Amino acid sequence: QVQLVESGGGLVQPGGSLRLSCAASGSIGSIDVMRWYRQAPGKQREVVAAIVRSGETNYADSVKGRFTISKDNAKNTMYLQMNNLKPDDTAVYYCFALKSLTNPVWGQGTQVTVSS
Repeated sequence: QVQLVESGGGLVQPGGSLRLSCAASGSIGSIDVMRWYRQAPGKQREVVAAIVRSGETNYADSVKGRFTISKDNAKNTMYLQMNNLKPDDTAVYYCFALKSLTNPVWGQGTQVTVSS
């Protein structure tokens, strides 16, 4: 079972950009779905974006047109490019992976803070 490690979080001003990475300890080519979630203080964890094995993607309405999810199977890494960041995007961002007939796997999270 793969392990996931997020990186790339930090403090950014409104309107700025960040790219999050989720590095897997093993091959991601056979993983059925990978997602980015986020959890803001006092709120439930929510799905931000998802990418399936074929490469098809989908997004939460709140980030459509601003965030882009992608993956590089050769590097065993998933990404989240976040542009035009808003204060409401402040949260801990988690990556998630699910392969059929195995338990889901979560990363430890990376903090994103959008503030002037």
